[in-house]
Amino acid sequence: MVKHTLTVLVENTPGVAARVTGLFTRRGFNIDSINAAITDKPDISRLTIVITSDREGGERQLEQITKQLNKLIDVITIKDITAYESIERELVLIKVDAAPKKRAEILQIVEIFRAKTVDIAPESMIIEVTGDEDKIEAMLTLLSDFGIKEVARTGKVAMVRGAKTL
Repeated sequence: MVKHTLTVLVENTPGVAARVTGLFTRRGFNIDSINAAITDKPDISRLTIVITSDREGGERQLEQITKQLNKLIDVITIKDITAYESIERELVLIKVDAAPKKRAEILQIVEIFRAKTVDIAPESMIIEVTGDEDKIEAMLTLLSDFGIKEVARTGKVAMVRGAKTL
């Protein structure tokens, strides 16, 4: 399986994200994560899409999809940043079972990962963690011993390092 991280700048119009993602799903690509938000310009949105292809010829199909995306009126630019040195982050909220006896140990994990406790209830805690995929997965693994009740992930955002821009 091959994973790709794509960044797409689009005009901020209704339905543009659906049109963009539809091209991937129709070609059999699985979208692992998608994040969309307005940029510093209110009429432009940035999509970060992480896709996986386990199909033969996936690289060629991705190239074709990229060409088709560039033909869409709402698409300003698309770049596969997989091969570039980039910064990738994700924000995750984790609700964990946290009876008073367990809290000190959970708070140690939170501190080690430089995460934040954003809510404490009588039997649970909500923890916010930001980082790359490895950090997120490591924290989820450690917290699973306490009993994870719920997880909400933003999806990956990414940006190429250095002076290069979209």
